[in-house]
Amino acid sequence: MLQRLSGPLIAFVMVVSPNAALAEGRGAVGFSQAPEMSSGVCFASSIRKALDCAKKKCVKDGGTAEDCLETTACFPAGWSIDVFVQSKEGPHWHETFCGFDSKDTAIGASRSVCSTKRRENLMECSLVTIYDEDGRAIAPPSP
Repeated sequence: MLQRLSGPLIAFVMVVSPNAALAEGRGAVGFSQAPEMSSGVCFASSIRKALDCAKKKCVKDGGTAEDCLETTACFPAGWSIDVFVQSKEGPHWHETFCGFDSKDTAIGASRSVCSTKRRENLMECSLVTIYDEDGRAIAPPSP
């Protein structure tokens, strides 16, 4: 009996889980970036929808469709961060990370990303935005 039910049960869980996750604020997040031009971030019910939305925002804010690249995505989104990075040579960009289980973990990751011991070629590196599991932007703590 259990073997006959396991297939339909697994199919039910796979279909219901994404919707349940989104209802609990655990949808997908997607980031798109056109270096030196524009970026976009979106939260949606799937990674594909989040990335498509992020790219549209990137293009709307001044990037081109060719330059707005899909950079990061997670499902569930968890806590996410956007880190501004600039090399000593001048170019700057944003590095995005997602899927963290807490705000403190996300902040700790940003400190690791910006470690001057690891990345000596940087002129500047700072956490600019934290996103909670529901997609709300939160200002980072003072350095």
